[in-house]
Amino acid sequence: MSDDFDLKICCMGAGYVGGPTMAVIAKMCPKIRVCVVDLSQKQIDAWNSDDLPIYEPGLFEVVQSAIGKNLFFSTDISGEIQKADIVFISVNTPTKTQGIGAGRAANIKNCELCARTIAEVSTNNKIVVEKSTVPVRTAEAIRRVLRCNDKGLKFEVLSNPEFLAEGTAISDLMAPDRVLIGGSQSAEGLKAAETLASVYANWIPRERILTTNLWSSECSKLVANAFLAQRVSSINSISALCEATGADVSEISRAVGMDDRIGKKFLQASVGFGGSCFQKDILNLVYLCETYGLSECAEYWNQVVKMNDYQKKRFSEKMVAKMFNTVTGKKISILGYAFKKDTGDVRETPSMFVVRDLFAEGAKIHVYDPQVKREDMWMEMAYTCGISPDTDPKLDDAVVTSTDAYSACDGSHALAILTEWDEFKTLDYERIYKSMAKPAFIFDGRNILEHDKLRKIGFEVHAIGKPDPNTFDDL
Repeated sequence: MSDDFDLKICCMGAGYVGGPTMAVIAKMCPKIRVCVVDLSQKQIDAWNSDDLPIYEPGLFEVVQSAIGKNLFFSTDISGEIQKADIVFISVNTPTKTQGIGAGRAANIKNCELCARTIAEVSTNNKIVVEKSTVPVRTAEAIRRVLRCNDKGLKFEVLSNPEFLAEGTAISDLMAPDRVLIGGSQSAEGLKAAETLASVYANWIPRERILTTNLWSSECSKLVANAFLAQRVSSINSISALCEATGADVSEISRAVGMDDRIGKKFLQASVGFGGSCFQKDILNLVYLCETYGLSECAEYWNQVVKMNDYQKKRFSEKMVAKMFNTVTGKKISILGYAFKKDTGDVRETPSMFVVRDLFAEGAKIHVYDPQVKREDMWMEMAYTCGISPDTDPKLDDAVVTSTDAYSACDGSHALAILTEWDEFKTLDYERIYKSMAKPAFIFDGRNILEHDKLRKIGFEVHAIGKPDPNTFDDL
């Protein structure tokens, strides 16, 4: 292996952000050596195999193009930090579950541990980059830890938040709307920011690489996700009004979205948003506002989360109500468990909350998702909802994971579309209808199906923000 590299990068954390980001940097910058490190041998082994630990369209091809050349995955954390010119911190910052700020504040323990490790093992000056989503002024904590090294080393801390959408992460990395780099406005800080900017400039136009101060960069990530989630909750609140009045939320979204001042993106009503970012970042923003005494601001942003919780609960309750107020003993098919299509990520997925509610009602649940593993379902449900086969032995028998949509729906009383996988649009619904108990219900939580055609087949169809023909006779 040649060691003739212009720059060496180490990324601490081999998860949803660190792995894909570093893989693309390696692919686009063959003269830069990139190594992703992690404490988990299992995670690193997966990255070094043909069965990557995460699913993302195009990721496998990107990894294969650079691995073993200038892209490496290792558990030798100390050795790789020592080699690196730039160290990225890309570790999990979950919402605190206990203590001060529990349920809202981000736990930055992992970021601090990374900083302490960097200070302990480094033998030369380095640029340290926050890639994790963190509260504003976390960089100051990292900087203070790094300054305490007893070797006289100097570290410049930058903020470089990710703006990836799961399912399109590779295209987002290859052609981003913007790359944001925040740093100290000193001569050293500006030089460090330029060093990182020059990495991205290998494939990204300079006009899309933005530089700010540290605090603006950290805050921008939280605000971006809060604004996107706010759009989802806004249209979902209107979906409830549409169902009550006979209006059609899709028609409203189209009419509103044609206004250039508003735009059409993120105006698709659904069962709710999920994923690792939206709720966590909004709650983080809520806690920050509370910390600085901005209670009205905190209440405003907290309502976005409350509306999302309401939408998920409303969907579950509607399923039970339409099915004669009971689902006890009935087979219910859940099509889609990931929080969105083209990913296997189940963190905060709306499907989980619907499954939890249906389980509480005594339903027999059959789940099909092309990318989600059963063990991941249970792990997230235990972490977020506090229930698992260990805490409730009935859960394992009540929830079946199916290998395909047709077997999941065979003999079912109802099916619910909870992830917008493309394959669900092209299923043979006549075949499914024949195999189901009657009346056969469809609950479209993503508004991706052709409802009129399904009704002609014989289904009773209920969708988000859509008028029910059984309720309104003037449509």
